Amino acid sequence: DAEVSTRKKTFTEVQTERLEQAERTVLIKCPSRLNEKKLLQYLSSHGKINSHFFFENRGIHALIEFSEKSSVASLQDVVGIPKAVEHHVVPFKSRLFTFMLKNPVAKTAEETPVHLSPQSHIPVNELIQKLHKADSISSQMYILLNEYQLTEENIKLRFLACSLVQDFARAYFPDSTVKPFGSSVNTFGKLGCDVDMFLDFRDTQEHAAKMKKGPFEMEYQMKRLPSERLATQKILSVIGDCLDNFGPGCMSIQKILNARCPLVKFAHQPTGFQCDLSVSNSIAIRSSELLYIYGTLDPRVRALVFSLRCWARVHGLTNSIPGTWITNFSLTMMVMFFLQKRSPPIIPTLDQLKELADEKDKHIIGGYDCSFVSDLSKINPTKNTETLDELLCDFFEYFGNFDFRKNSLNLRQGKEVNKPESSPLYIWNPFEQDLNISKNVNQPQLEKFVAMARESAWILQKEDRTQRMINKEPWGLAALLIPFGKSNTNKMRRTKGMGSETIRSLLDSLKLSNASNLQKAVGK
Repeated sequence: DAEVSTRKKTFTEVQTERLEQAERTVLIKCPSRLNEKKLLQYLSSHGKINSHFFFENRGIHALIEFSEKSSVASLQDVVGIPKAVEHHVVPFKSRLFTFMLKNPVAKTAEETPVHLSPQSHIPVNELIQKLHKADSISSQMYILLNEYQLTEENIKLRFLACSLVQDFARAYFPDSTVKPFGSSVNTFGKLGCDVDMFLDFRDTQEHAAKMKKGPFEMEYQMKRLPSERLATQKILSVIGDCLDNFGPGCMSIQKILNARCPLVKFAHQPTGFQCDLSVSNSIAIRSSELLYIYGTLDPRVRALVFSLRCWARVHGLTNSIPGTWITNFSLTMMVMFFLQKRSPPIIPTLDQLKELADEKDKHIIGGYDCSFVSDLSKINPTKNTETLDELLCDFFEYFGNFDFRKNSLNLRQGKEVNKPESSPLYIWNPFEQDLNISKNVNQPQLEKFVAMARESAWILQKEDRTQRMINKEPWGLAALLIPFGKSNTNKMRRTKGMGSETIRSLLDSLKLSNASNLQKAVGK
């Protein structure tokens, strides 16, 4: 019940709540010999603790969330500056602390093992072992979701990382906030994914609007620059230098200021995250909220996306390095489009969500209409009752036979439309309608995706599930998470009893070089 009530909050409510929690939170590097009870007892002397957890990251760390912000200040009052023998320290007092025992020898006997919260997902080979024990493909997909999705603890750690960067930003811009966007907040984040964060000045603008009462037009004297882009570059350059020179645990700072969207990349050692910091990216926030709504409406949505992302990574269809392959975002949008096309649809189109929007949901950003409803209770639940078993197989069927040569995917309308230009894969950006979010994908990568989709559909349709379960062989989703080259022997076993010519022609049809109908489908 608690999860349902949390999941049904609006995107903005959830973000506001978590940002406020993060401001009452500290991160402590603990002594190697730790007595959990004594640590919490001591910290409680500064105020009530709402929640806490421990995790391993170059030593044991504790995240402590107090009930009141004043407890953080109370603790900061009694924490000392490090005694620097060889180095001189930068005296910035953050919410990152190191605790050491005053008398470690006497305390050894009091050491107690603590439960460590995992901050990364299990390897695929371990996952496949777990999937063996499920009783259906649907169960397998929920097991995968459970293993890979962000935990409550990991989300708290992400918001804390943003809050710690915000402490630096507020030294220059006291009303600014640093908020996460993308996979950290859209319900599709995987354990271990980067933290995308942005510096937001919108609260400052709203404050300015409130000050327009009285007989005078009043405004701050501020530095004027010829363009917003130049202002963004200067702000990020200074914050980047600040993190580099003074930020405890901020390492490997890279300022990438000439990118389409200027950003600062850095490693945040205390939390273990790779972070990307940009300045107010309003359309990216709207995309995060749209995905949050889709992920919250129906549990099958997230289970299908997580399974397909894992499948795509195993087969080299996606990659963490930018290139000509399909991105996780493009693949996620392909899944959303597929779910809009079901009969009845599992999720609404963006145009349908726009029709439900009221005045407060209206957002025009840079001339683009980014309006859609934020209140989930206004969206009627789907009447579709298909199982994840059916949806997974039908996804492969659908895109294995999609006419990519002629058609593009339009999530605003939820239908295939003629391609406006000749990119191999064309997925309309839901908001910036003149952009193709999959413009980077080349022909060979698209052909590889279609071939893998066809082969996966074939495996799911032809496999003798009961026999494979008896033989303790990978079946269902588990069979799809093994690179296909390694399972040719299993493939031959699955087709036992069929003529060798049939087997050869089936296997040949899956080979890219001989699949002329495949080339026809994706175009040249």
